[in-house]
Amino acid sequence: MAGQYPYWKRPEPQLRPVPDVTRGFRVRLDLLDTKPPVWRRLDLPGGITLPRLHVVIQEAMGWTDSHLHKFRTGTGPDAGEFLTQFDLDEGDEGIVEDDVRLDQVLAAVGDRLWYDYDFGDGWRHRLRVEAVLDEPPTAPVCIKGKLACPPEDCGGVWGYTELAEWVRSDYDDARLPHVFPSKGDALSWLPEAWHPDEFDLAEINERISWVTADPVAVTEELASLLDLSANRGARQLRDTLAHPASYGTTRLDGEEAARITEPFRALLDVIGEGQPLTASGYLKPTLVKQLAQATGLTEWWIGKVNREDLTWPIWQLRDLARQLGLVAVRSGRITPTRVARGAGADPQAMVEHISKRLPLGRKPAERHAGWTALATVGAESPAEHWKDQISEMMYGLGWRDGRHMFAPPQPHSATLETLEIMAGSMRGPTRIRGVHLGVAALARGAIRAEV
Repeated sequence: MAGQYPYWKRPEPQLRPVPDVTRGFRVRLDLLDTKPPVWRRLDLPGGITLPRLHVVIQEAMGWTDSHLHKFRTGTGPDAGEFLTQFDLDEGDEGIVEDDVRLDQVLAAVGDRLWYDYDFGDGWRHRLRVEAVLDEPPTAPVCIKGKLACPPEDCGGVWGYTELAEWVRSDYDDARLPHVFPSKGDALSWLPEAWHPDEFDLAEINERISWVTADPVAVTEELASLLDLSANRGARQLRDTLAHPASYGTTRLDGEEAARITEPFRALLDVIGEGQPLTASGYLKPTLVKQLAQATGLTEWWIGKVNREDLTWPIWQLRDLARQLGLVAVRSGRITPTRVARGAGADPQAMVEHISKRLPLGRKPAERHAGWTALATVGAESPAEHWKDQISEMMYGLGWRDGRHMFAPPQPHSATLETLEIMAGSMRGPTRIRGVHLGVAALARGAIRAEV
């Protein structure tokens, strides 16, 4: 009865037993209180778990999973709620959504389930069963829908309504939402090309297919990070490893292998069988000049490029080569390692060696940053997005900026520096843009589980 439970202790949802035969459901997903209504029609396997359904709803609607969510079995104050990892961290007790199947909540036409997202803006969704499917779909699919998802953080239904009316009016100044000081400010805030009446079914299903795919099989250490991110409710690392590109080849032809290993091979060519270092432990000026010319550094670096301590790209290249096991420093001399002597003339062998050495570092932060860098690059993300995506994944693993406790951490790592050098940073950092297929193949080789 209403009022039977105190407001801080809702009753637990009532779950049906897992059915002997798994069926599917055709459901209509409505974003409540939107006029005209924003909705999607989905075919779902009955065995889908609520966390996976959460991901499907996010992609079907077009949200970015930037806020908390909650599933409810009703709308009243006594309606049961399923807990998320955040709720557990807050000390709440009850039924956790993790292992709950959809067919334990829904069973017949007319059954409903509610989904709340972003408790600030207050987006409320309702899933209503339109049909029970004897043959469940092999994977979730959106079969129909209408209107675009509201922009994130737009102020809830009222803010969305104002934005939609303004855009539909062809950006009439008289209809500009009052929260924006100018039309230009509003346009820069809106998602690119957003229009309230646009709905791309093919794009939505492509995203659903991606986020519901299984991640590629990865090394044990990276798999442990995948579990860690899942336990924290973060999906960035999983989505990256499930991206179709993450399943791509790990093989490079000789020409591509030569291109991406060129800076390290140039270093080996310069030092030959070994070279004495200066009294301070640096490469001699003549060697610095030769290496700067061979790697293209002289095309953009401001300075004489004759001192390693004043030419950090050269110092960085040598330090990374040492960490990768390509060079060694002993008794004031720099020499190629045994592995480098063989791989220096065989770019494909060098690629294989480097992929086995990555990620670099021993401390947890170094390792985590390295693995997320490899996952990002292996998914063929454009180079201009590498750092943002690495920071996002590191944030999902629990890391924070040392100066701002709620800000994502910096993405820097020796592993990322290695990948950037192989993508061409020695020839100018601003030139590293777009997808680098050879570097992506090397990164995938580093993260893949051995078969």
